[in-house]
Amino acid sequence: MSLVLDRIGLKRGDEVHIADASLELHAGSMNVLLGPTLSGKTTLMRLMAGLDRPTSGRLVEDGRDVTGLGVKHRSVAMVYQQFVNYPTLSVYENIASPLRVQGLPKAEIESRVARAAKLMRLEPMLKRTPAQLSGGQQQRTALARALVKQAKLVLLDEPLANLDYKLREELREELPRIFAETGAILVYATTEPAEALLLRGSTATLREGRITQVGPSAALYREPGNLDAARVFSDPPLNELALTVSNGVAALADGSRLPGDGALGALPDGAATLGFRADAAAAAVAVGGDGRDPSHPAFPGTVAVTEISGSESFVHIATDAGLGTLVCLVEGVHAFEPGDRAEARLDLARAFAFGADGRRIAARPAAAPRREPVPA
Repeated sequence: MSLVLDRIGLKRGDEVHIADASLELHAGSMNVLLGPTLSGKTTLMRLMAGLDRPTSGRLVEDGRDVTGLGVKHRSVAMVYQQFVNYPTLSVYENIASPLRVQGLPKAEIESRVARAAKLMRLEPMLKRTPAQLSGGQQQRTALARALVKQAKLVLLDEPLANLDYKLREELREELPRIFAETGAILVYATTEPAEALLLRGSTATLREGRITQVGPSAALYREPGNLDAARVFSDPPLNELALTVSNGVAALADGSRLPGDGALGALPDGAATLGFRADAAAAAVAVGGDGRDPSHPAFPGTVAVTEISGSESFVHIATDAGLGTLVCLVEGVHAFEPGDRAEARLDLARAFAFGADGRRIAARPAAAPRREPVPA
């Protein structure tokens, strides 16, 4: 199966919900929609499913225009973050319900339900009703129902948000493989960049109803093509510094200059933005002085807050020069306290430069060393 979104758009009055969205999805593929809340992920999935009709563009399935075809005439399964189950039916009957509608034999229904229940760890709960389940168990029931349906298009809208950490990690590995075995197109919406990377496959970044970039997840993370894609694929939020470039020299808002290394090696004159993730900046106790590596400029300031996440610490430094707060990643647990003097040390080789139009500007490759002729 293939599904093509050809410049799909959705407007309600003067309000644009989806603008010129184009995607090509293929059988057995894992596709992630990554974007913040209200970026259009759920709306786009509803358009894919046929639950809503676009106001412009086409939806083409296996070469057939299905733009106006309702969901009941399509092979689609969809699971929302807010689970939907039949309250009067048992867990078994909730899972089996799409199979009974299809009129499958009893043995086939029992086999599919048993497999899905085992995967979702619902075997002890098959006789219970949804009211007797926890929120996570109800979500697993909804996932199991989507699994047994064996639909050609499976849409999962932040489906693991209500599950405990261990089960969430296991299902992130299992779900793409299981649905791929059926040859289904799997579309998974999330707000978490880390989840997009864990799921692998292809990622489309969304911002304000627009698809900003599409590509293999790891490659898109490493090489965002524009500022919007870099912002969406960064957690903590992308650090950004406004630059003014003149005669090849990049100056910050406080007038200080940055060396023309790394991302700054190809900037045209004019306004630009230097973007870098927390892992491209290290926090250190402010030491002052000269003689530092110019490819690692330092921005002194005061610690605003430190977030400790087990093996890592995210240190937020409010810069002295009025350049905003920069977030730095430090390995391990560190006792940076609010008010401490510290500095953010940026690795320019790991930063991204964006022009005034938001497009990524690739650094010029380093010049090859000149080779002197060998005397005869």
